[in-house]
Amino acid sequence: MTQSAPPSGGPSAEDRINYAEVLPHQTKILILIGTLLGLFLSALDQTIVATSLPRIVADLNGINLYAWVTTAYLLAGTAMVPIYGKLSDIYGRKPVLMFGIVVFLLGSALCGMSGEPFLGNLFGGGMMQLIVFRGLQGFGAAALTSVAFAIIADIFAPAERGRYQGLFGAVFGLSSVIGPLLGGFLTDNISWRWVFYVNLPIGLIALAFIFSKMPRLASGLKPKIDYVGAVLVLTFSVPLLLALTFGAEPEYGWTNPTVLALFAGAAVSLIAFLFVESRHESPILPLTLFKNPTFAWGVAARFFLGAAFLGAILFLSLYLVNVQGVSATKAGTATIPLTVGLIIGSVASGQLASRLGYYKNLILIGLAMMIGGFYLLSTLNADTAYGRVIFYMVILGLGIGPALPLFTLAIQNAVHRWEIGVATSSGQFFQQMGSTIGTAVFGAVLTSTLATQVPEQFRAAEAGQPTAVVAQLETAAKQASDAGSARGGGDAPTFDSVQAKITAGFAKTFGSVETAVQGGDLSALTQDPSLPEALRSGLGNIPAAALQSEQGRAGVLTQIKSQLDEAQKAAVTDARKVFDLSSRAFKVAFANTISRIYLISIFVALLALLCTLPMPNMRLPKKGEGQGGPQGEGRSGLASLEG
Repeated sequence: MTQSAPPSGGPSAEDRINYAEVLPHQTKILILIGTLLGLFLSALDQTIVATSLPRIVADLNGINLYAWVTTAYLLAGTAMVPIYGKLSDIYGRKPVLMFGIVVFLLGSALCGMSGEPFLGNLFGGGMMQLIVFRGLQGFGAAALTSVAFAIIADIFAPAERGRYQGLFGAVFGLSSVIGPLLGGFLTDNISWRWVFYVNLPIGLIALAFIFSKMPRLASGLKPKIDYVGAVLVLTFSVPLLLALTFGAEPEYGWTNPTVLALFAGAAVSLIAFLFVESRHESPILPLTLFKNPTFAWGVAARFFLGAAFLGAILFLSLYLVNVQGVSATKAGTATIPLTVGLIIGSVASGQLASRLGYYKNLILIGLAMMIGGFYLLSTLNADTAYGRVIFYMVILGLGIGPALPLFTLAIQNAVHRWEIGVATSSGQFFQQMGSTIGTAVFGAVLTSTLATQVPEQFRAAEAGQPTAVVAQLETAAKQASDAGSARGGGDAPTFDSVQAKITAGFAKTFGSVETAVQGGDLSALTQDPSLPEALRSGLGNIPAAALQSEQGRAGVLTQIKSQLDEAQKAAVTDARKVFDLSSRAFKVAFANTISRIYLISIFVALLALLCTLPMPNMRLPKKGEGQGGPQGEGRSGLASLEG
């Protein structure tokens, strides 16, 4: 078959330098280090900030804008990914990557300065400043995530890429371990501002490596830029992400007019985008790529993988907090076993793909293990031992690990050299969209399931209990439902705090009684509903003469104190029973809810596996052989381009 032609506007792809052949290995490693550092910046920023957010919100007085610190970063980062990918194909990876790092570092510095006096009321104050600057960070970070993976395809032969793509997956895993620990340390010992300032030295080192050692890595093509397509990508993805974010929030809901209008705007932009892309000579996302089975099935699989992957991390943390009793501040590091499995799976699968020369079977094995991990997690209950949860997390991580780098490898191996940037970034874009949509769907499942599970489990706990305990359980059920709708947002109260509240209440009551006795008038106390009924009746039978002498008043107080002590002891006993029953009921409800989410995750992961099955199992050419291209897809001529 004949080779399809590159876009017009410049020299042919054959004129492009084959960097995989001409660059010394040492230079490649230096480029790799700089690229990994840049990617580490982006990955770290997504985890390091979460630990510091409570302190940031307290300092900047912006609890009502809490979620937007993350949302602004997500919106800008996701929307720009395909645009940067296309620009890197036209202008080269180096200038786009350096631009992204510079913008990211500028955003980091400004985030650290948010709320400082010299910024005044810019954008309305400290919290809004942080949100705007986080958006700027995301604008730059999108270049890091979209271009970094394409650089591997530029400087290494197809058969070598696997071992290095695995390192990129490991970077994301490593950042999820280091981020919460470093964020907590900096916030507690220096200042939350250093959570952002720490990016500056790492970024400058990355810039030094990239500026001094990386060639331009351009395709040699100079087609017209698809400005309309770029705008439509933004007007489609941003409203869609906003609609998914608002729809999952109780104050909006999916039928809110604002949410529906955002969905409608996204749909109109998508239709316009498809129309424009089908007619532009060098579109942001060439629709012809979807005629390539590896690309089409690969990005579909990454969409479902993104949904399942983020759901695994997010809701596993909630389970650990609400059922296993891990503190909220430690929830990020509690998923370290999953991360360790992910790193091992990512690196090992990349090495195996490079040695074996094929990737499809490794992806299928990983997805099958991922499905097995989700099945194990779907068996979680309120009594699952923590050691078993760790084992399940490792299995899931080992399954997710191979898919992250190998899908990128498969897509890069199946497209033309001048399409690697846009194809790689498109895969990343679909994965991030899957993560956002998956989070919204799973969040809706969490809210709706808890709404039925909590009352059901509390009704079961009330069976056979005294009336006083049942009344307290009903109050606890209402509080637990409110906490569930907030998705377990804080540390649960301990029994010590409950007991201390009871003790303080009885001490206050005795103080009121003591004042009344010393004053010689008990009439107000006999009408006080907060006092035990037996005590009120006893107070009514105390003769007035008993309060006329010091000795008489002391005797009355001793009698009342004894009764109050007995009442307090009974109240603590009932509270202990209510606390144990309500804690158990909420844990069972939450565990049942999370297990249901993981049952759905099995289905989502199965869809990713089914999308992988039709992908061609193409061989990865070794250095000097040339890339065989997408076999059977009319691109066999790629061998002349790669070798």
